[in-house]
Amino acid sequence: MFNDIGALELVALVVLAVLVFGPEKLPKMIQDVTRTIRKIREFSESAKADIREELGPEFKDFEFEDLNPKTFIRKQLDNDDLGLKEIRNGFDLKKEMAEVTDAVHGRDSESAASSTSPSSGGTVDMTKKREQLEPAERPPFDADAT
Repeated sequence: MFNDIGALELVALVVLAVLVFGPEKLPKMIQDVTRTIRKIREFSESAKADIREELGPEFKDFEFEDLNPKTFIRKQLDNDDLGLKEIRNGFDLKKEMAEVTDAVHGRDSESAASSTSPSSGGTVDMTKKREQLEPAERPPFDADAT
């Protein structure tokens, strides 16, 4: 409940409570607050039980935490019935990157696939190689890059 409150903040809250309520009234105030929190929790659990009872037996596995969108999506993505793990495992990122690099450099993807061996780790050289220009030749101009 108080995971984000440090020791210094907690001490400051206690000192502030002693100053505001006084040392005589502070124990009674703490009892009242804890009693109120306990009643709210009991009311919440009672409401959850009533809702589960009204939903019927087909919703016996229903959890209120599943109503949180993040929890719902995480639970659905972990479900093996959708086959997402097979789809995710079907992609070979190194092969895809090699094909993109070959397309950019204008090479044939079959010849590059045979030159990329598993022992080389499948690394792709993405550095730009500067071609030597003739002394009077102007460098290429790319209007989209400027």
